[in-house]
Amino acid sequence: MTPADMAELHAAAFLQERPWSAGEFAALGDSPFVRVFPHQHGFALTRILAGESELLTLAVHPAHQRRGIARMLLADWLAALPGRAETAFLEVAADNAAAIGLYASCGFETIATRRGYYRRVGTADVDALVLHRRLTSGQPGRTDGIRLESG
Repeated sequence: MTPADMAELHAAAFLQERPWSAGEFAALGDSPFVRVFPHQHGFALTRILAGESELLTLAVHPAHQRRGIARMLLADWLAALPGRAETAFLEVAADNAAAIGLYASCGFETIATRRGYYRRVGTADVDALVLHRRLTSGQPGRTDGIRLESG
């Protein structure tokens, strides 16, 4: 998946926020700490540093949402962490109930709030919830609790 592909998909998936540009995706892709988990209709972009792995963004094309793609990408990310991270974390818009539900069902817990973090076009800014999941000691990439759905 090219940076241009990611930028196009990101723009389609995040209509209320400023989409990331192909240049931003390319710059992130130049880092040895960043990894893309691609899917035909979506992707997850992650970074790992100092024993922590962060989900930078996860995007699924709106025409293909609610089919288990985000759950699969999340499981792929967590399964790739054995021996590399002790904690996984992410930020999610406080008004994104579907994503919050997905992350909670996968063992993530809210640990902080960033007030007004997401700038919205034509409406009030939205808080970001910071979620984390401690990874199983000795088996950091276990995806216990992540039930994959078909589709």
